[in-house]
Amino acid sequence: MLAPVQGSDVPRGRIAALDIARGLALVAMFAYHFTWDLADFQYIDARTPFSPEMRLFSHVIACSFLFIAGVSLALAKRDPFDWFGYWRRLALIVGAACLVTLASWFLFPQAVIFFGILHCIAAASLIALPFVFLPWPAALAAGAGLFALPFFVSLPAFDAPALVWTGLGVRIPTSNDFRPLLPWAGALLMGLGCGLAVGPRGGFDALRRIAGTSLPARVLAFGGRHSLAVYLIHQPVFFALLTVAVWATGPASPADERPFRDSCEAQCVSAGATADACRKGCGCTAQTLKRLNLWDRLRGGILDDGEKAIVSRVAQECMRARN
Repeated sequence: MLAPVQGSDVPRGRIAALDIARGLALVAMFAYHFTWDLADFQYIDARTPFSPEMRLFSHVIACSFLFIAGVSLALAKRDPFDWFGYWRRLALIVGAACLVTLASWFLFPQAVIFFGILHCIAAASLIALPFVFLPWPAALAAGAGLFALPFFVSLPAFDAPALVWTGLGVRIPTSNDFRPLLPWAGALLMGLGCGLAVGPRGGFDALRRIAGTSLPARVLAFGGRHSLAVYLIHQPVFFALLTVAVWATGPASPADERPFRDSCEAQCVSAGATADACRKGCGCTAQTLKRLNLWDRLRGGILDDGEKAIVSRVAQECMRARN
């Protein structure tokens, strides 16, 4: 997939190996987001995206993007520094982050993306700027400090809406993508430090000697070169495909929910509600009970009186919202 390029033929433009690495991170992101979408469209268990394994997977993906962004920032250390390129790149990221926030506000008003991965990259890039001109150990030390700080500082005062983006609060806000500044900015600083360390020692020249010659490598590199655009369009594409699937085959329901839904919908229709409202309301009830970790207890018939009251309230709210 990767082949060395002879020294005299080394291009001085983009580094194919970095583009391929960014492309691989995009593929991992596709896998995670598509899993999330399958759960949202009820093709798989709604708890799947929240499992420890999937949460760890999402953290690795976020770290990858931030680390690569830091390495890319180290590439900008030229004499003179390319200020226009830096501010242009930052403006594009900020604009894209604003688009994500606006779209999420329309689509998911209860879980707006107010500080996701793009917001974090933009803010971390500003913090990292002074370190571009300092020795590489400074960036590594700062990155390690940003990683560690939330483990030592966690205060309710930072739960305020104006400060929750810092990551120093005690609660996690409701958002479809929340990547607070801390500890995630640490990954970008670490990438910057590594880039500054290897750059003067021929590290980037060595990477330039690696060319992606196979079709998969070229596809990954293309995605890596246009990662921001790919990031913005991939979820609308996934949602469109799944919407077409629902239109073609009907709404999905995970196998473990079918007995509950059949019984719930039958009782709901007999009470006078429309079939469509009952289907949506019963689906909402099942999904909410899973998020509340009450689903297995309901199926096992071991709910206590307090939990039964919660189930009843959830069902009423779901049915009310769908009517």
